[in-house]
Amino acid sequence: MAIVKLVVAFFLSLTTILAPYFQFLFKGADFIYEDWSETDEFTADYAFTLKKDPDKDFVIVNFADIQLSDDEIFGEDGEFAKMLIKKSIEESKPDLITLTGDNASGDVTYIELVKYLDSFGIPWAPTMGNHDGGNGNTLHEAWDSYIISEAKNCLYKPGPKGMGNGNYIINITENGDIIHSIFMMDSHSDAGDNDNGIINRGPNGETGYDHLWADQIKWYEWAVKGIEKLAGHPVQSSAFMHIPVIEFRTARDTMCDFEYGVNEEGQTVKVKAIPKAEYTDAFGSIEEGGAAICSPEGNNGFFALAKELGSTKDMIFGHDHKNNMSIVYDGIRLSFSLKSGRGSYSMDSMNGWSTLSIDSNGKTEFAHHSVFDN
Repeated sequence: MAIVKLVVAFFLSLTTILAPYFQFLFKGADFIYEDWSETDEFTADYAFTLKKDPDKDFVIVNFADIQLSDDEIFGEDGEFAKMLIKKSIEESKPDLITLTGDNASGDVTYIELVKYLDSFGIPWAPTMGNHDGGNGNTLHEAWDSYIISEAKNCLYKPGPKGMGNGNYIINITENGDIIHSIFMMDSHSDAGDNDNGIINRGPNGETGYDHLWADQIKWYEWAVKGIEKLAGHPVQSSAFMHIPVIEFRTARDTMCDFEYGVNEEGQTVKVKAIPKAEYTDAFGSIEEGGAAICSPEGNNGFFALAKELGSTKDMIFGHDHKNNMSIVYDGIRLSFSLKSGRGSYSMDSMNGWSTLSIDSNGKTEFAHHSVFDN
């Protein structure tokens, strides 16, 4: 039955699948991106704006690594993901839905996911992961951008040219005042894919996962300063992206205790990291193989800049399906969102959604919600 549904969905989606290519053929793929210069003035209409109800917190629900393939979307895993999304909306009642990348691993799945998220009538905003458009999962990441951009309730913008796909800003206002800014940023894929990734290579040139590029970091600084000038006061912000900053490794190494186990070769290895008892506002654990955090090998300076500017107090990531730690390091809360659904690989105790609640002063509270709690 799932195969029949997939075949029918493919033919029904054929026009949608091909539409971007007709546009790209006549306009070139770059038509979806914007020109940007750090000499530009930041204006109110550059960012999306959402209004906060003064009587309650503004609630963001985040999904990470839904990552279903075309083989899975119409089967049990697809039904599970839809149940999870519906349950999160019913329980958390979000004002905004965000996705921190690896959204879908197939053309039909991408279209089905976009339609399903859009059907709730709630603003939603995705970032791209290293498997969106990569490794043959979909036709192309620019194609993903086009499909997402066409959705009625989606706030996504491909963003400035030459910076990847999906660098954009959402300002939260209360009574006309900007109280919080949300940065959605593309952390790319592999630092060895092109010359831009050199900023995220190790000290000896070793490649690994990519992260933000030099122009993106300039764009972020330009926007933080521009928003402060526009608002007339400093504005607290949050940054959503797929791949974690390298500082998350430092936080793990200096602020956590490790648990050890024995691997198949009989060697003693790290299997888990948990925050030390004195860090009472930290929670979650690191349980990827070897208690790993899959960040870039080099330091691009983004975290240091964010600390210096003093705006961003939350950085929220996906990528590592078996990590759900949230910990404050040097004044910035670094958080893995819960993995959402059973696409790719997962563990039940870390399956669900995460929320970021914003109060009238722009202050935040981050929390996890396991789909298995009830």
